Amino acid sequence: MVEYKYLTGFGSHFSSEHPNYPNALPEGQNSPQKCAYGLYAEQLSGTAFTAPRTENSRSWFYRIRPSVVHKPFERVTFTNQLTINWNEQYPNPNQMRWNPFDLPLNGQIDFVEGLHTVCGAGDPKSRHGIAIHVYLCNSSMKDRAFYNSDGDFLIVPQEGGLDITTEFGKLFVAPNEICVLQQGMRFSVNVDGPSRGYILEVYDNHFKLPDLGPIGANGLANPRDFQTPVAWFEDRDVNGFQTISKYQGALFVAESNHSIFDVVAWHGNYVPYKYNLANFMVINSVSFDHCDPSIFTVLTCPSHRYGTAIADFVVFPPRWSVQENTFRPPYYHRNCMSEFMGLILGRYEAKEGGFLPGGASLHSMMTPHGPDHQCFEGASNAELVPQRVADDTQAFMFESSLSMAVTKWGEETCQKLDVNYYECWQKLEKHFKLSD
Repeated sequence: MVEYKYLTGFGSHFSSEHPNYPNALPEGQNSPQKCAYGLYAEQLSGTAFTAPRTENSRSWFYRIRPSVVHKPFERVTFTNQLTINWNEQYPNPNQMRWNPFDLPLNGQIDFVEGLHTVCGAGDPKSRHGIAIHVYLCNSSMKDRAFYNSDGDFLIVPQEGGLDITTEFGKLFVAPNEICVLQQGMRFSVNVDGPSRGYILEVYDNHFKLPDLGPIGANGLANPRDFQTPVAWFEDRDVNGFQTISKYQGALFVAESNHSIFDVVAWHGNYVPYKYNLANFMVINSVSFDHCDPSIFTVLTCPSHRYGTAIADFVVFPPRWSVQENTFRPPYYHRNCMSEFMGLILGRYEAKEGGFLPGGASLHSMMTPHGPDHQCFEGASNAELVPQRVADDTQAFMFESSLSMAVTKWGEETCQKLDVNYYECWQKLEKHFKLSD
């Protein structure tokens, strides 16, 4: 049985070496003439060499073979629908809601083969944009690794845990946890049965913790709760081990005669990490009015415009609601941002009927949205006593300043789009009176 061990902290500089190989990490330098145990030194850069020290990120590996030992990459296609073609469908500004995406019941579909793009915007060649995918798989990756040359993956499991082997070590990510595998980090995913989840991919930058401002030094997602794996490696010869690269939106495969998970020691601040959403410290109103959802931001990928994100990852966790003289559910809204929502478990407070775990919704730029008829009437007439909200529920939102296009798979092929979604608002009636 695998024992998962972690280092804690967000943005920290870590050092880790396999306990059976002490002093595998060189002292006082990164690239000695000869590394201990006959290892190779290799750097993985997450930023330009000349990025400011406060933003500079990189890690050094000490591995049995350097990553360059592989045969040429060749184009590969799977039956999945991974794409960056945002023009394959005519634009659709309507509110969209998807029923739960189907888990594969037949055949052996691993994590990479089970990737499907729902929507996105931008271009990885110019390093600007995002994509939102779902993964639908039922089989572990065998003698196969994957890395993303285009950007970072923020993975949100919804059904089934993910046993992830990375070059840095092993992670286990269960539903109600998330993990981030940053650009270029090679990993393999093992599953125990049908598994489903969501992925937010960003091309521009890396995720960071949002600034706290007047909140102060503590709150929201605390740095100490983020976990990074400790060094783990295998020295295993494999005939035809596959390394798959997502490069400019296409998939390529290169073969080697060994497992690429052969890092005996490493140090740096460019690392994979996981986070348990149950540790999120909720900030909320204790007087009146409904706060903007930005107070629930876990991670953000900033744009070059101050205060505007390429993407925010936002959660709506269990909490108390105590506002006086206030309509407590989310208000009706038209947003200059795009809002993609998913549900990990439970029932979302603003739409308890049709928004289900494993499904999703998209409210595009300036498209109105808000509570359905039942939620509005109930909350408008409820006794405003302190009450718990979202117990046994975890909804989340990928919010972006980019106007996202839905793919053909998302709008047609998956056959999960709820064409009757608009009906949930049609019973909202006129309450206008000439006098109050």
